[in-house]
Amino acid sequence: MELKLSEHRNREILHTFNKFFSNESTGGILLLICTVIAVTLATIPGGEWFDRMWNTQAGFDIGGFSMNMSLRHWVNDAMMAVFFFVAGLEIKREMLVGQLSSFKRSILPVVAALGGMLVPAGIFWMFNAGSPDSIRGWGIPMATDIAFAIGILSLLGKRVPASLKVFLTALAIVDDLGAIIVLAIFYPTHAIHPEYLAYVGMIMSVLVLFNAMHIKQKYLYIIPGIVMWYFTYRSGIHATIAGVFLAMVIPARGSINEVRFQSRISILLEKFKFSSTRQFNVLTSPEQQHIIHSMNNVIKDVDPLLHRFESRLHPIVTFVIMPVFALANAGVALDFHSIVSGGISTVTAGIFFGLLVGKPVGIFLFSFLSIKLKLAARPIGVTWKQMASIGVLGGIGFTMSIFINNLAFENPVLIDTGKISILITSAIAAFIGLGAMSLSCKDKAPDLTAKEILPE
Repeated sequence: MELKLSEHRNREILHTFNKFFSNESTGGILLLICTVIAVTLATIPGGEWFDRMWNTQAGFDIGGFSMNMSLRHWVNDAMMAVFFFVAGLEIKREMLVGQLSSFKRSILPVVAALGGMLVPAGIFWMFNAGSPDSIRGWGIPMATDIAFAIGILSLLGKRVPASLKVFLTALAIVDDLGAIIVLAIFYPTHAIHPEYLAYVGMIMSVLVLFNAMHIKQKYLYIIPGIVMWYFTYRSGIHATIAGVFLAMVIPARGSINEVRFQSRISILLEKFKFSSTRQFNVLTSPEQQHIIHSMNNVIKDVDPLLHRFESRLHPIVTFVIMPVFALANAGVALDFHSIVSGGISTVTAGIFFGLLVGKPVGIFLFSFLSIKLKLAARPIGVTWKQMASIGVLGGIGFTMSIFINNLAFENPVLIDTGKISILITSAIAAFIGLGAMSLSCKDKAPDLTAKEILPE
């Protein structure tokens, strides 16, 4: 009896654990916790050790080949390359079979994201025009943090229309694509070295050939991808862009189509049924084990390498890479007295009004115009108030904004000013966005079919 109760309790704990880590808001909550820890340690007396730790040099030397960087640079240049790889996979998937797979599906989130990038950048430029040092931060308020935005939206549960969640996700993915392009073109880490870019191009050509030959062996992409990361790092373009390059060439189709998959699985299921002893044994017979193994091979044949990479790496990005990024980069002392006494800097004003005003205005205005001009259709079951509210959530610009902030400025004072501005503005956008969404989504949203959510 006690053993059964113990097993039941263990199952409940495991179920709770799995439910927690599959919840959409969990990633945002963990990111918030790590941000609070980093800011607290940077603010309290004696917390300087935490920042010094991230400046510790680490590297390796293998047969004369060596790399040595600070821990913060390993996070920002190497770990974040995996983040960009997963972002690239998501963009590619959406362009092939998702919200961005056709003109009718993609026009609204693309136009909305464009407005959500141009207007904030323009506002930042208005405040900082004529200042060569601070004007470089124009890319900071262009980004939307999808983890925080989706996390906030998920707090309202079934009150939020499914089509609105799809719209926000697609908008954030297009936003990520825009940030990646801006990062690659306008924020090089040092002088461009064409010879290393040529090596990157050679590796990309080989990987494109592998894709055309329908090669599905993951290590034939991972190993060249790591080498490509190194050449990208040396080229002057930010090393994380290698993750996007690699995502572009990952096979997005399985070895068999859905018709062959269904027929093979049906045959194997029939074989499994006839080989059953109907005794409900925990252990299967040798024949059943062979059938299960065959099923697994068929599933691997239909499951694209793109999906396998994305599904396995997404939890690592959400629960490891992004929290570590927050710990390494969000640590800035919140000295409100010095902030107030020193006056509001143009960088702070540009980021604050860019994210909190420019984002919602740009997203809503461009969406409104595209719908009124009949270039796009408003998502089914979504009101104009909800469209306006979603624009406010777009002002949460944590991860990519801090990432661009670190590259835009060389002056440590400007870097810290940018971080403080991003943190405070993102927090305000999150609270206002949650309140606005709560007021505009008072009732349970109607259930929609997949075809209504994603029209052809």
